[in-house]
Amino acid sequence: MKQIVEDIRHGSVILEEVPVPQVKSGCLLIKTTRTLVSLGTERMLVAFGKANLIDKARLQPDKVKQVLDKVKTDGLQPTIDAVRHQLEKPLPLGYCHVGRVVAVGPGVSGFQVGDRVASNGPHAEYVCVPQNLVAKIPERVTDEEATFTVVGAIALQGIRNLKPQFGETIVVIGLGLIGLLAVQLLKANGCRVIGIDVDAQKVEKAKSLGVTAVCSAASQVVMEETNCLGADGVLITASTSSDAVMHQACEMSRKRGRIVLIGVVGLHLRRDDFYKKELTFQVSCSYGAGRYDADYEQKGHDYPPAYVRWTEKRNFQAVLEAMSQGSLQVRPLISKVLKLDGWQTVYEHLDQKDMMGCILTYPEEVALQRVIAVEGVRKTAGGGKIGIIGAGHYTASTVVPCMLKAGASIKYIASAGGLSAKILSKKAGAELATSDYREILKDPDVSLVLITTPHHLHASIAIEALKAGKSVFVEKPLCITSDELNEITEAYRNAEEGVTLTVGYNRRFSPFAIKMKSLAGSGPMNIVVTMNAGTVPASHWVHDMEIGGGRILGEACHLIDLCSYLADSRVKAVCMNGLGETPQMNIDNASILLRYENGTNAVINYFANGSKAYPKERIEVFSQGKVLVLDNWRQLDGFGVKGFSKMKAHQDKGHLAEFRLLNERVVQGGESLIPFESLVNTSKASFAAIKSMIERKWIDV
Repeated sequence: MKQIVEDIRHGSVILEEVPVPQVKSGCLLIKTTRTLVSLGTERMLVAFGKANLIDKARLQPDKVKQVLDKVKTDGLQPTIDAVRHQLEKPLPLGYCHVGRVVAVGPGVSGFQVGDRVASNGPHAEYVCVPQNLVAKIPERVTDEEATFTVVGAIALQGIRNLKPQFGETIVVIGLGLIGLLAVQLLKANGCRVIGIDVDAQKVEKAKSLGVTAVCSAASQVVMEETNCLGADGVLITASTSSDAVMHQACEMSRKRGRIVLIGVVGLHLRRDDFYKKELTFQVSCSYGAGRYDADYEQKGHDYPPAYVRWTEKRNFQAVLEAMSQGSLQVRPLISKVLKLDGWQTVYEHLDQKDMMGCILTYPEEVALQRVIAVEGVRKTAGGGKIGIIGAGHYTASTVVPCMLKAGASIKYIASAGGLSAKILSKKAGAELATSDYREILKDPDVSLVLITTPHHLHASIAIEALKAGKSVFVEKPLCITSDELNEITEAYRNAEEGVTLTVGYNRRFSPFAIKMKSLAGSGPMNIVVTMNAGTVPASHWVHDMEIGGGRILGEACHLIDLCSYLADSRVKAVCMNGLGETPQMNIDNASILLRYENGTNAVINYFANGSKAYPKERIEVFSQGKVLVLDNWRQLDGFGVKGFSKMKAHQDKGHLAEFRLLNERVVQGGESLIPFESLVNTSKASFAAIKSMIERKWIDV
């Protein structure tokens, strides 16, 4: 299928050929008929892409700080790689979408195949959208009209935040697409509306919709129209870096008036503007309640209407109903209707004043193509090839570069959405990109499957791959439940001869870890590992126990494996204690005690409440009169170690060595890189750590 994306490195807009996305649980797969180009938003994104690196940094100072913090903790080269990866990721354009449902995912209710729907899907021939971001289109509303649903909801949510009352005077500053929708919705609400814009054409358009509109002397007009009282409310839908808009909004407001911002304007506010009149100011968030809430948007958990009357979806429905009843007229706002193949006509003229509502139409018949060949890739015959399932940041920044350095032959990149798979497949030199990972499992050329998906998918895909006769590499963790571990164990025991299973515990393959183990010797030892893990927002999927399993299962397992490698033994008991009383503090700040079969004791301090200026990882081993200290995988110091004092190099956490050995197994055969019993022991120890914190006691493994 075709999809419009932006290369944010250069600001160029591309019509890319990508696989059709898979329909996911809680989602709908929709075949597109129309999309609306949101000129304001898309103009801003294209302008950002065309900016040089310095200007990009100026526009996003918070991101610059994150980069500097990452340099301190992870080093320069990993940071450069991460930044380069972010700039290489294509940005899907568009969020005003109309089409027909062609597939309904598990857990979806209220929709069926054939329904005509509006959603926030991008400019693509097929989209997969969560059910709470989709609304059915009334019969009397055409596809062209329905493309205005999402921008209409943005305007409506701003109005709901403004809380206008019948008979009030409301000023709308900025008469672009959202502003012209807002003035109509305010009129339908019984308000007297005054529109303001510097563009005379937009002012005339607003007048044709039956509202008072002016280009200049705005404050004077407002005062004249309100008998010097001032506006009851001001809705700002303009886009400018100037602070003058906020000052103007304050000047034209009455005492205790209300100002709501939908657009993007300068916000160096003057205290006196607000103080004199006791004005209130609020920024409106997108489409409505539920925006950026993963439980609502991704998991489909609706808010009860009795307590949250207007969610995103219900705002979509309200806008569509207003169109159906005739109180919201959008046909006058349509300036161009073009076929998808004419997309360049729109994006090459985003700054033209006569561009308002540009609609793209899509072919009626589009094949559901899940796998596409990548142009310019040299194909080789025979087995020994690799299929990668997952195309996220870690895959692009670490897995693929290491596999290429190892000389691996990558045949497939798969991702559920399809776009990221296509882009990464070009970088990896892969032959094919797909949105259906089962194509990889069916291909006899593929010997090894790499799984780098979100954690909750690791076990099920690994089991499928093992049953298909493929060797498997799973990025940590192996799984997130004991039941999954039992199922993996059974699948591995029953797998074909020569099939291997590896988990991405890369640290044991670092030259620093190998040297440390050789110097420490055998027998009981004391190990102290400290990870200055840093905070992860509470909304991040890794904290969701059903998807990420939490940070102990998802990341601290690395450290458990490292301790087991250094001790050359298996964990037999675990005790974990968390900081504070809240679950979030517990799971992010914990000390794990490990008791090993050979008498070794290990302590893992996994802390999220430290400074980013401090190194991320520190490993200490006390053994036979010796002390070994490894500082952030850059320097190993020995104390009391005969013939050794220091080993120093660039940061090396073992990724490259791990993937070189992995590729050797693909080409030459051999045992798993890590014994299966050790993988099972690490998973059981991770589960025991969580259980220990809950039950407040030692747990046997």
